[in-house]
Amino acid sequence: MVQNFDEIEDKITESGAWEKTRDFLGLHMEIGNDISISILDILIVITAIFLTTIVLRIVLKIITRNLPDDDKGKFSVVYGYFRWLIYLIILLITLHSVGVNVTAVFAASAALLIGIGLALQTLFQDIISGVFILIDQSVHVGDIIEIDGKVGRVEEIKLRTTRAVTIDNKVLVIPNHLYLENSLYNWTQNGTTTRESVEVGVAYGSDVQLVKKLLLQAASTNDRVLSEPEPAVVFTNFGDSSLDFKLVFTLSDSFKAQFPKSEIRFEIDRLFRENNVSIPFPQRDIHIIK
Repeated sequence: MVQNFDEIEDKITESGAWEKTRDFLGLHMEIGNDISISILDILIVITAIFLTTIVLRIVLKIITRNLPDDDKGKFSVVYGYFRWLIYLIILLITLHSVGVNVTAVFAASAALLIGIGLALQTLFQDIISGVFILIDQSVHVGDIIEIDGKVGRVEEIKLRTTRAVTIDNKVLVIPNHLYLENSLYNWTQNGTTTRESVEVGVAYGSDVQLVKKLLLQAASTNDRVLSEPEPAVVFTNFGDSSLDFKLVFTLSDSFKAQFPKSEIRFEIDRLFRENNVSIPFPQRDIHIIK
């Protein structure tokens, strides 16, 4: 039986097809002066990448099978960032194993890699910031955020950018690296309700208790203002031309806060007019010396 196997092996080795296949796989391509790679080496690299892909998918399924659906999506995004690093490591190890001079590869592509690195510096910052966002849970889909003076409701957190929609229904695309460079205000991280305020000044000599009563009335009669916690009035300052008050109230949808605030200002103006409470404008006394 062993002799029969030896004969078959000898026939395969002596056949013209085997010789041609072996010669084809042994063909080398010269890349520069120091890098030489054969067809067989390329096939080995492709096979290694294919096997790595299968292993990574199996590992991902094993790790995420017991996670909640929300956490699965977040982990998959983070996992995708590091998958490419694993591919690069496997590629370099495989090239080194088949005899390719990896040092020469780096030397030949050094200038190109430096140029790409400089061009993609901001991209890498965005990706790293995206990882931080997912890990520390500072922003979620549906949150209302304010960054760099812009306010929007988060619709999607992607690899490089966060997409939000403004009150004007405009799409706001925020590069993720801005989260590291600017202060981020998350309006809804502690819940959907927020405390809002409207400021107003009245003339000196006004009945401050009446002013307080009218301000509370303006807030309590608005359908969008929550009854708990109750609206409050704060006497903030003795201004240059007015007594300054702040009406504080709670809304369930702070994303559209400008509309109930506008309604409350209209109501304050109406109530003040009915009760002869004046809102002063800045005044200055000018003394002319001749």
